[in-house]
Amino acid sequence: MVFIWFTLAAAITVYAAIKLSTYADTIGEKTSLGGMVVGTIFLAGATSLPEVTTSVSAIVLDTPDIAVGNVFGSNMFNLLILACFDLYFRKNQIFYGTSRTHFYTASVGLLLAITSLLALTLRIDYTILGVGIDVLVILSIYGFGVWMVSKLSKKYPEEANTASNESDNTHNLSAVPLKKAIIGFIIAAIVIMGAGTLLTILGDEIAVVTGLGASFVGSFLIALTTSLPEAVAVLIALRLRNNNLAIGSILGSNLFNILILTLSDIIYRKGSIISAVSEVHQITAAAVGILSVVVLYSLIRKPQLTTYRYMVPSAILVVLYFISSYLIFIQ
Repeated sequence: MVFIWFTLAAAITVYAAIKLSTYADTIGEKTSLGGMVVGTIFLAGATSLPEVTTSVSAIVLDTPDIAVGNVFGSNMFNLLILACFDLYFRKNQIFYGTSRTHFYTASVGLLLAITSLLALTLRIDYTILGVGIDVLVILSIYGFGVWMVSKLSKKYPEEANTASNESDNTHNLSAVPLKKAIIGFIIAAIVIMGAGTLLTILGDEIAVVTGLGASFVGSFLIALTTSLPEAVAVLIALRLRNNNLAIGSILGSNLFNILILTLSDIIYRKGSIISAVSEVHQITAAAVGILSVVVLYSLIRKPQLTTYRYMVPSAILVVLYFISSYLIFIQ
């Protein structure tokens, strides 16, 4: 029965994510924000709400491994989502013609992954007001990184490759008033948050029933389901030809997920949360860093003349993801 409820919660998450991404595209079109800003900040934050409720609920249930595994596992899966859709829409070469700011967002994500890996390796169990000093360092890097990305986004305006260039999509989006889009966006975000809480509770039960363990369930099963909104958001954005919205939602979500790690440590009152979790999370954090490097390369390389040459980085990313998954599983 627990698996049926888990599937139902996942289905509700997918439906809400479809509405969320559609309304986000409308907001980007009808305001001066654009797809890159809406994707990196608003859509990324909203689609990360399941991760928020999942990690917080995991701390309340006293399973910090699920909280931490959910964060890094979701970041891994998010980059896999981007690579898979890049392969599927390979003829469109979605990484080209997008805002340069995505490169800086991905760079901040890489730096956060490296810092998290060091924290998980060193395990400095020193806290300030109950919050681990390692998490405070991560939070400082996050704050500075987001400030830099915001500053650079004004310097490099995004190229016009959004859905507004498609007359049929523009007609459909314009039929939705801005006020309705904002209200719908908020409602969809609340639904996603509720579904995320349910996924955590059910995931904890599945970990007990199957005997897979909290670390594995958090890094894969729950991380996969809480990343469903990102997957749907990217698919909808790409079908609307809004590549900036698609890439921004993934990279922004990865940044926001790291912020969730800080929130989890604040709620966890038994010391530094990073010092309390399994060492297997080192592999997950390292995998996020390696996959981020591949994405960075995809963002800066020159346009490829052939589709097969263009596909190589994303294909490598998919292979690396499954190698990392196997290493985590055998641990």
